[in-house]
Amino acid sequence: MSGPVRTAPAPALAARLRGVNSSPVRELLALIDRPDVISFAGGLPAPELFDLDGLRTAFDTALSTTTGRRNLQYAPTEGNPALREHLAERLSGQGLPTDPADLLITTGSQQALTLLATALLDPGAVVAVENPTYLSALQCFELAGARVVAVDGDEGGIDPDALAEVLRREPVRVLYLVPTFANPTGRTLDAERRRAVAELAAAHGVWIIEDDPYGQLRYRGQALAPLAAEPAAADLALHLGSFSKIGAPGLRLGWLRAPASVLPALVVAKQAADLHTSTIDQAAAAAYLAASDLDAHIARLRTAYGARRDAMVSALRDALPAGSSCSDPEGGMFCWVRLPGDVDTATLLKTALAHDVAFVPGAPFYAADPDHATLRLSFTSNPPNTIAEGVRRLGQALR
Repeated sequence: MSGPVRTAPAPALAARLRGVNSSPVRELLALIDRPDVISFAGGLPAPELFDLDGLRTAFDTALSTTTGRRNLQYAPTEGNPALREHLAERLSGQGLPTDPADLLITTGSQQALTLLATALLDPGAVVAVENPTYLSALQCFELAGARVVAVDGDEGGIDPDALAEVLRREPVRVLYLVPTFANPTGRTLDAERRRAVAELAAAHGVWIIEDDPYGQLRYRGQALAPLAAEPAAADLALHLGSFSKIGAPGLRLGWLRAPASVLPALVVAKQAADLHTSTIDQAAAAAYLAASDLDAHIARLRTAYGARRDAMVSALRDALPAGSSCSDPEGGMFCWVRLPGDVDTATLLKTALAHDVAFVPGAPFYAADPDHATLRLSFTSNPPNTIAEGVRRLGQALR
């Protein structure tokens, strides 16, 4: 027996999806999935550096006969208590005094962004971002119906004077920043600017979202306390962290440190989203932090990634055409390049792929006034000799 024949058009998608573009990074990762391409496109940690043995042991512990059944059950939305204690201790040691009760465990820090958009942003609310900024944050804010306003910066990060002008002109609700080894530029906001940004936010009553997935991957220079540690930002700063870059992205574990005034709303938003983050993954992460030396693991990452950063910066000096500029990041995962003249790196990407090398064109990272002559290169997922060959291919493509 056949069903009824539909004559009406298919129901429409939600209006909030209109104008929210797919991530070109995700699309590019699917396009270049062949072994002959040297990819500098995705911001991927090196899989050969994952602590596979330590994580296997941690999962064995989490699935032991004494705790395994409990760790496979539903759990509180706020997260595993032992994991929150470990993270609070680590954040406090980084200069951001934190109590376990300040933390919400999330399914990656990307979910934390989504929860913040739900709790803080009504349709039409204004979000200020450094220009350029993290692609998926732009997606998140656009999906929430926010109006994103770009703030100019320079090699030192967001410009406090430009931010002050935007705050005078616009009713900004949220300021979003990646202040340490920013994606895509690799820039770091210095201590003086952090203080100025915090004071401006306090003066105008603006929430600060500090996205910090890369802060522990420093290869030279002195560590800076998180922006959220600035006294002026104490009741306004929301600090996001992640295991993806220092542990493994497949765990999908992040955390959100929030003032007591907003944390209950975030818990409700998370309950509506997924009830709680994977209980077994949280238990394994807690077991890993209890039994392993995460700082020693991060030190190994810094050594390996630092050598890869050096290889890329050195190779780019020889490969880029005259008049180009390239960032010299102190940490993180990315180099940011601007080519001379009136060029479009989205067009150049096709030539690069023909030379079996990939990058991400820079224009999609801009909230306004995109610079089409820019591109992002990630150095973490390839060893130095492969980086040298990939940059050589890139140089040929650019010529």
